Amino acid sequence: MSFSQSFQEILPNVLGRLPSLIAAVVTFISTLLLSGLAARWVKKTLKLKRDNPDLIVLLCQFARWAILLLGTLLSLEQINFDITSFLAGLGIAGFTIGFALQDIARNFVSGILLLIRQPFAIGDAVQVAGTYSGEVLDVNIRDLVLKTWDGERVIIPNLAVFSNPIINYSEQPKRRRTIHIGIGYGQDIQAAMRVFLKTLQETAGVLAEPAPAIFAEELGDSAVTLVARFWVNQKTHGPLDVHSDAVLAINAAAEAANIDLPYPTQTVRLEQL
Repeated sequence: MSFSQSFQEILPNVLGRLPSLIAAVVTFISTLLLSGLAARWVKKTLKLKRDNPDLIVLLCQFARWAILLLGTLLSLEQINFDITSFLAGLGIAGFTIGFALQDIARNFVSGILLLIRQPFAIGDAVQVAGTYSGEVLDVNIRDLVLKTWDGERVIIPNLAVFSNPIINYSEQPKRRRTIHIGIGYGQDIQAAMRVFLKTLQETAGVLAEPAPAIFAEELGDSAVTLVARFWVNQKTHGPLDVHSDAVLAINAAAEAANIDLPYPTQTVRLEQL
């Protein structure tokens, strides 16, 4: 069979399919344009409502690829491609791959939920799962990066972050601190409490509201235990710095007022048998 004969046999088939091919190409090009417009619209809309670059990029890409996938399927349908069989095969393959990569997928979904909920931001001091504490260095769709108080860099999978309690120490401006003080049994406890309360009120960084307070907590073996509680605005003062200043001030006030702060004591009695 000559080339001209083959061409003559193929040409009618090509011409018959030409409208479908043109429709498929037009559909796909329109999808490309529409996906770009959708991504820009999502980006513009979210920028007005959220200050989260990672989430904005993620949703823009999701909108773009969702429209591209839909447009590709519509284009294939224009040329009589068996989409049903293709999707069935894709579903089986997707199930197999998804089962193998389920941990990665769960971390991915957890990352999306964390980006949407935003329980913390870059620079916040947090505790995750009761184990890891530190400053948030990075939050993405795969993991959380912390810098611990010892300067170590810890990478925590998002699934562990999302499924465990999170304490955000930076979200509220006011932090409460507690100091335990032991007073000797021979002392005037109420007078000592007034001295220590006045000392706290005069310590720099201790907030006037909520007001500091001192309570008698328990009768110990060698002392009456007092509990001093006060609040610090961590936006203006370091809670640990104010805590240290308060301890030193209480110790100095006790020495000035001759208030006994006894060491724990234990009586040992020796008897000769």
